[in-house]
Amino acid sequence: MMKNKFDRSYWELRYEENKTGWNIGYASLPIKEYIEQLEDKSATILIPGAGNSYEAQLLWNNGFINTFVLDIAKQPLENLKNRVETFPNNQLLHQDFFELNKTFDLIIEQTFFCALNTDLRNQYAEKMYQLLKPNGKLVGLFFDFPLTESGPPFGGSIEEYKSIFGKYFKIKTLERATNSIKERQGKELFFIFERL
Repeated sequence: MMKNKFDRSYWELRYEENKTGWNIGYASLPIKEYIEQLEDKSATILIPGAGNSYEAQLLWNNGFINTFVLDIAKQPLENLKNRVETFPNNQLLHQDFFELNKTFDLIIEQTFFCALNTDLRNQYAEKMYQLLKPNGKLVGLFFDFPLTESGPPFGGSIEEYKSIFGKYFKIKTLERATNSIKERQGKELFFIFERL
C-alpha cells in the first residue's frame, strides 16, 4: 500500500494549528435528517475519520448507544469526549481506518472519503464492504466538484462514485443534497449504499 502523506502526524498538526475548515460546529443537516428518522437504537454505527463528530454526539444524545467513532488523530476524539462525558472510551477508536476489524450495521461518511489520498478510494470501498454486516448501509455525503491535485478535500463525480462503489454496494440513493450548508450548496451528494 502506498504511504499516505495525509498520515497521523499530518492530521494531528492540522488540529494543533486549528486548520479545520471542514468543521462546521454541528451535525451536517443532510446527515442529521437521516439520523432523525432512524429507529433501531441497538444498531452498531461507525463514523470513521470522524473529526469532532457532531454526528456521533447527535446519535449518542438520541439513544444510539452502540455508536463508535474512529479517527487517526487523537485531538478530535478528546474534543468529543469533552462535549459528551458519558461517551464510552472503548467506543473512541484512535487508529487507522484500514486496520479496523469489526462489523457494523451502519457507517456514516462525513468528510472522510474526500480527505484520503485519491489512490486509496478503491481500498476505501472494499474496506467499507468488509466492515458492514450483510445488508448494512454506508450513508453520507460526497463532494461533487472536479477532482484535482489540490486538497484535501478532494472532489469527485457521480460517475466515479458509481464505478468505485457499484462492485460492493447496491446504490439506493446518490443525488444532489438539497439541504447543504451555504458554502457547500451544489457541491454535495447525499448517498445511501446497501452492502451486496
